[in-house]
Amino acid sequence: MIQRKPASNVARFPSSSIRLFVLDTNVLMHDPTCLFRFQEHDVYIPMAILEELDNNKKGMSEVARNARQASRFLDDIVNNAVADIESGIPLEDHGTKNATGRLFLQTQAIGTELPATLASGKTDNRIIGVVLHLQATHPKRQVILVSKDINMRIKARALSLAAEDYFNDKTLEDTDLLYTGMLELPADFWDAHGHGMESWQQGGQTFYRVRGPLCADFLVNQFVYLENDKPFYALVKEISGKTAILQTVRDYTHQKNNVWGIVARNRAQNFALNLLMNADVDFVTLLGQAGTGKTLLTLAAGLMQTLEHKNYSEIIMTRVTVPVGEDIGFLPGTEEEKMTPWMGALEDNLDVLNKTDEEAGEWGRAATRDLIRSRIKVKSLNFMRGRTFIKKYLIIDEAQNLTPKQMKTLITRAGPGTKVVCLGNISQIDTPYLTEGSSGLTYVVDRFKGWAHSGHVTLQRGERSRLADYAGEVL
Repeated sequence: MIQRKPASNVARFPSSSIRLFVLDTNVLMHDPTCLFRFQEHDVYIPMAILEELDNNKKGMSEVARNARQASRFLDDIVNNAVADIESGIPLEDHGTKNATGRLFLQTQAIGTELPATLASGKTDNRIIGVVLHLQATHPKRQVILVSKDINMRIKARALSLAAEDYFNDKTLEDTDLLYTGMLELPADFWDAHGHGMESWQQGGQTFYRVRGPLCADFLVNQFVYLENDKPFYALVKEISGKTAILQTVRDYTHQKNNVWGIVARNRAQNFALNLLMNADVDFVTLLGQAGTGKTLLTLAAGLMQTLEHKNYSEIIMTRVTVPVGEDIGFLPGTEEEKMTPWMGALEDNLDVLNKTDEEAGEWGRAATRDLIRSRIKVKSLNFMRGRTFIKKYLIIDEAQNLTPKQMKTLITRAGPGTKVVCLGNISQIDTPYLTEGSSGLTYVVDRFKGWAHSGHVTLQRGERSRLADYAGEVL
């Protein structure tokens, strides 16, 4: 009689220096493509993860959509697998060519005893049990738990397990390195770059063609400035090797160039208005702390170009509806009425803009207010998919709470003649699992820099009030 060998509950991993990453559910629900982001390393999915994906797949939220997409990826990989599941399914055939590792699914029950301090029924602890088992059975391999749950990583490290956050979604590791849209020129700039300089005037603005080593570091639509006895403010129009064409900016700090009664109060606001009023710039991002003037400048420029210059047919304003405190529940009325409580910033800024014309009188201001409100539409993000905006001035407020995927969905709504302006403060993120480095706002600032039809400015100086400025510094 032939005796059969008992089934092994150990997956047949290659004995190499290739690391094994055990994924937590929140990583898959944050980025379904994470399966293909670990290059030559292997990925392991415990059975508890599949159960959690199943529990979270219902609904229309971003998390539910990602859970369904992750399940589809896993289904496609397993259905088209040529290799045995226990020996690992090559990811190279299903994702990008960079993913040369293998996918392992838990095929056997794992009975690793957990420490007495961990409850056995909790899903997080079951996943930690799988990591303990893999580490014990494959001591020569580096087994790493990847989770966006801070407490789970702390528990894993307390048990001497390697645990990491998911970093692949981060645009930048250090947001201090994020593109600001401005560059201060060295004091000797003209000495080093002024030799053979050409200058000419066109359309009421002066252009300079300069040559030198610093030109290679410029980006198109980046603002450069020099603060001295005669301040120099310019926009980089073209770059060709070590040659650059600089265009002097319009001075919006002067009352003669006011935008709907608003003038710039500092250098960064002046640069922002130059982008907002430039018809050749289709996409503008403004970053800054509370009180730096992002919404006011954007609305003033929008009203000027919509009502006076007729460049756009109407202003559309939208924002992510993430409450700061407890949610107040369902809101009555139409889409626009439901969005009204979220648009306090719009109302506040319209009040300021409506008072800029002191000579109009009460009746004149009332007529202007009605005209303005007829040209501003407030829309919810929930109904943006599939829409196309033609000749619109689209403002996306609180954009730091959007994921890169949501940001792509919104920006690709832009049709011919539409300008998109994204406003936000990456230090005030309210969406779970989003950080300063992985925010959709950080993502678009980094990806759009240097494009001829986009521009960015980071506003740093608060102009709201001395109280707000001091609170921003000390609190």
